[in-house]
Amino acid sequence: MIKVGCCGFRGKKQEYFKNFEVVEVQQTFYKLPMLQTAEKWREEAPSNFEYTMKAWQLITHEASSPTYRKAGITIEGNKKNYGFFRPTKEVFDAWEKCEGFAEVLRAKIIVFQCPPSFHENDENIKNMREFFSSISDKFIYAWEPRGKWNNETIIELCKELNLIHCVDPFKKESLYGMPKYYRLHGIGGYKYDYSVDELKKLANICKKHEIVYCLFNNTQMLKNALEFKEILKSL
Repeated sequence: MIKVGCCGFRGKKQEYFKNFEVVEVQQTFYKLPMLQTAEKWREEAPSNFEYTMKAWQLITHEASSPTYRKAGITIEGNKKNYGFFRPTKEVFDAWEKCEGFAEVLRAKIIVFQCPPSFHENDENIKNMREFFSSISDKFIYAWEPRGKWNNETIIELCKELNLIHCVDPFKKESLYGMPKYYRLHGIGGYKYDYSVDELKKLANICKKHEIVYCLFNNTQMLKNALEFKEILKSL
């Protein structure tokens, strides 16, 4: 089973619901919406439609990240208490709100996308272990590391903490976990349009696994996702 969608709604929602079975919510990364918004999104979608969502940046990204400014978030207090899975009240408070939103939305998968500055070191590994061992197992957690990590460490942490390794399959191989969760960021960057041959290659990658999520996250995401679905029908 290959589930295809976009990172964020594209086009009219009712048309999106007809064409796709899943969407990855992006707003939850920048600034967590109100619970009433989650209720509205859930109610307006078909019962079999699936939401996945990105974890709030207060958990994964430091307060110095430009994404805080983009979201209009002003941090009061110690900025060092935010991001990188630090075992602080601020991070766990952010997770509690994030978890509540996911429950109302009935999201199955929560994606923890880490910044390129989140590298492998003893402190970051310790923080990840403390964070993920302290939260519930009611969701599937997808970890997308973008910094420098050894493959062996990724596999070890995913096994120990029950994570799935989230990747762009054109750039890296998913090393652990099911279902596979692929985020397509564009081979040449965000302003990218996948060719038919590239989408066929993606289909061959996906066919190797029982359950795969393919979420397009490029400027041509809607076009490419629709093209990819047509390619899958022909296989």
